[in-house]
Amino acid sequence: MRREPALTSVRELLGRSREYLEGKAVPSPRLDAEYLLGHVLGVPRLELYLDHDRELTPGEVERLRELVRRRGKREPLAYVLGSWSFYGLQLQCDARALVPRPETEVLVDRCLALLGGNEAPSVVDIGTGTGAIALALASRVPGARVTATDLAPGALALARENAAANGLADQVELLEGDLVAPVGGRRFDLIASNPPYVAAGEPVDPEVALYEPALAVYAERDGRAVHERLAAAAGEILHPGGNLVVEVAEGQAPWLAGHLGARGYTEIVITSDLRGIERVVEARWRAAIPTPL
Repeated sequence: MRREPALTSVRELLGRSREYLEGKAVPSPRLDAEYLLGHVLGVPRLELYLDHDRELTPGEVERLRELVRRRGKREPLAYVLGSWSFYGLQLQCDARALVPRPETEVLVDRCLALLGGNEAPSVVDIGTGTGAIALALASRVPGARVTATDLAPGALALARENAAANGLADQVELLEGDLVAPVGGRRFDLIASNPPYVAAGEPVDPEVALYEPALAVYAERDGRAVHERLAAAAGEILHPGGNLVVEVAEGQAPWLAGHLGARGYTEIVITSDLRGIERVVEARWRAAIPTPL
């Protein structure tokens, strides 16, 4: 029996990888195939098209097959690659924390806008995960005093690794504990958070359901429980006039805006992500009451 020739060129392997991922219902099979092959060859994915006929070594082919198999099982692409880009930083990613997502960059945008002009502002990122928000703010706000907390020791260890890898270890304080408990008794100019907000039982992508940590995904009370707790606790650690900035699930923004207003927050703003989904809610903690003359 005549054996089919092995597929070893960039062109052939890209096509076969894409077909395989399509068969596994991966949402972006061509793009993912490019990322995976680029990772194996150590080149940006767009450079693959400059050398379509390049032949891979047997070791490179086997490495690609293993990565494609993992992605075909719907393991998040960032976990398969081992790192992901967020706000100009390269962050290590694995199952200890959620993959940083583009919509969270909208939250960072709003934080930077609110911090503009503040000299040495104090910031705390609640539920930091990979450290994405805290590290992005530390890298963009000179003199900022940034603290990050997380309940999961593994996530906090990952954030510490990312801080070191990005040269920000001395600029971000990392503390273990639930919500604001690790920073009780202190005051901050801004609280940022991307808390768990998916309701139990709500359908999610296989990447989330099978691989990402449930502690960082799901919340009780239809996905609202952590937001409610954070809204109640934030006033204990915000300076009067300080800001709370949080990410929400699709459809949650109007509810959270009303909830914050009822708790005494003012200047409440909702910002949509690039898909037009209301994704970030910000609010100012009540200003200090003027002292009578």
